[in-house]
Amino acid sequence: MFDLFRSREKSVRILLGALLLLVALSMLTYLIPNYNTGASANDTVVADVGKEPLTLYEVQRVIQSSVRGRSVPPEMIPHMVPQIIDQMITERALEYEARRLGFRVSEADTANAIRTMLPSMFQDGKFVGKDTYASVLAQQNLTIPEFEEDIARQVLISRLKNLVLEGVIVTPAEIEREFRYRNAKAKIEYVKISPDKYRNEAQVTPAEMREFYDKNKATFVIPEKRSLDMMVIDQAKIQQSITPTDADLRRAYDSNRERFRTPERVKVRHILLTTTGKPKEEEEAIRKKAEDLLKQVKAGGNFAELAKKNSQDPGSAAKGGELDWVTRGQTVPEFEKAAFSLKPGETSELVKTAYGYHILQVEAKENAHLRSFDEVKAELLDEVRKQSVNQRVQELADKAQAELKKDPNHPDQVAAKLGLPLVHAEKVSAGEAVPEIGVNREFDEAVAGLRKGDVSQPMLIGGTKFVVAVVRDVFPSHPSTFEEAESQIRQRLQQTKLEQVATRHANELAEKARALKGDLRQAAKSLGLEVVTSEEFSRNGAVTGLGSASFVLDAFSKPAGSIIGPIGVADGKVVAKVLSQVQPEMGQLAAQRDSIREELKNKKGRERAMLFDDGIRQRLIQEGKIRIHQEVVNRVTQSYRG
Repeated sequence: MFDLFRSREKSVRILLGALLLLVALSMLTYLIPNYNTGASANDTVVADVGKEPLTLYEVQRVIQSSVRGRSVPPEMIPHMVPQIIDQMITERALEYEARRLGFRVSEADTANAIRTMLPSMFQDGKFVGKDTYASVLAQQNLTIPEFEEDIARQVLISRLKNLVLEGVIVTPAEIEREFRYRNAKAKIEYVKISPDKYRNEAQVTPAEMREFYDKNKATFVIPEKRSLDMMVIDQAKIQQSITPTDADLRRAYDSNRERFRTPERVKVRHILLTTTGKPKEEEEAIRKKAEDLLKQVKAGGNFAELAKKNSQDPGSAAKGGELDWVTRGQTVPEFEKAAFSLKPGETSELVKTAYGYHILQVEAKENAHLRSFDEVKAELLDEVRKQSVNQRVQELADKAQAELKKDPNHPDQVAAKLGLPLVHAEKVSAGEAVPEIGVNREFDEAVAGLRKGDVSQPMLIGGTKFVVAVVRDVFPSHPSTFEEAESQIRQRLQQTKLEQVATRHANELAEKARALKGDLRQAAKSLGLEVVTSEEFSRNGAVTGLGSASFVLDAFSKPAGSIIGPIGVADGKVVAKVLSQVQPEMGQLAAQRDSIREELKNKKGRERAMLFDDGIRQRLIQEGKIRIHQEVVNRVTQSYRG
């Protein structure tokens, strides 16, 4: 069997990606564990659509085929299982309806769809062969009939949906209305009231805290905590400790000699006066300036300073014209010819290229040669260390885990034996910072189920450190005492009071501004608050200092002079005044018409498709054509969550 899944050929990688996409289509899927029902997955029916059963095997097959795509985070998969099954039932319902309406898909239709979607299966127009085709599908746990059945189903559904969507129409009035909505702008002045400004008005008393605790005692719980001893394997430190011998480095050098061949090269700097994009009549003046600079260089002028002041090459001017080492083929022919004809220390005459006039100065020159072992020894040392460190780190992690399992009560002795640092973490729970690790969800999940004396799997943290942990003690979750919950209670009460105070001041400001007939500035001044005037913004834009314009959409519908708010934003309350509304330039409609029409058409199409899919499904359920075995769906879902 061809190992095509591991192939690095671009055509095969494209093919595999397309296969996964076709099989999964719009489904977000992951592997569902089997559960003990007493029946095989082939026999267990999830739903019946018409006379065709949707079996657990089919559900698992689709999920297994798409798991490699990692469509959603693994922690979301338990929540997605019912939606996955639901989507599969809907697709079978659409297939049933399409066939009932007389739609058919022939073998030729399926073949054409595969040829169009997977051109890589037809190298130079010729089919790659049944064995290769089957081999690729087998890598995805698919047979040829299963895959082609999926493709035929999608072709059938696509034809049905195209018929439904053909009638989608976007009127000129809808386009104009959308254009106006998107491009209208508003301008406001506003006051943001930050709760922190009134912190002295939100003091919390001991009596309030005690009362709050007594009323909400059940909500204060100390989570389960663990004390851990951890051996930390730092890849960077391990890498530096690896000391390959000269013989090791010499072997690496001899087996990679071609890598160390250096082509002929020159170290060059230049001054460029550009002619590109400039009128032809200016070229003479540019040439004369270049000649003057050349005279200054040849008279002993400082090349680097002249380049900084005069060169128009943005990549090298600030560096005194330095281009560093240049090999043949890296520059335009005229530049290359001049650079390689000069000796170190020599300056060229004016060199004309497509970019303009150059003055070159060669600083050093090297003929093609093989860099010696001594020249590349430091580079080889770094490479050999990097190649060795992964294996060394894995060996250490495995030894640390094995030794700790033998003697979990003496991690200090294990750490000393392996030459690893031992880090202690006292009474930490999920979401808390751990020494040497910080806050790390993967670490929390890895130790969450461990009991006293248990040893974790080696964990890669931050991409550079492996950690093996042993649980020294477990402290069960328990209701918090008042003293344990005190800081949390104070924080909750103070936050509530701060929001109440900010709301009160915002209401006061809004009422005063309205009483002053919309004079927000005078009202703000009387309360010691600052007014900010915004730039013009659109509905989909942002307001500097506030964030999304969605907070102040009233600015587009209320007349100029209106006071709006108070409005809750992420960091306080806002009271605003509408200054002006600017209608869009209708002359710009023509340029946006096609894109707006297409977006509106797609939006209408999605809405119509959702209604159509749901309508077909509900009607078939009412007719008894769809029977969902909910107890099976529930067992599948629960088995995965369990």
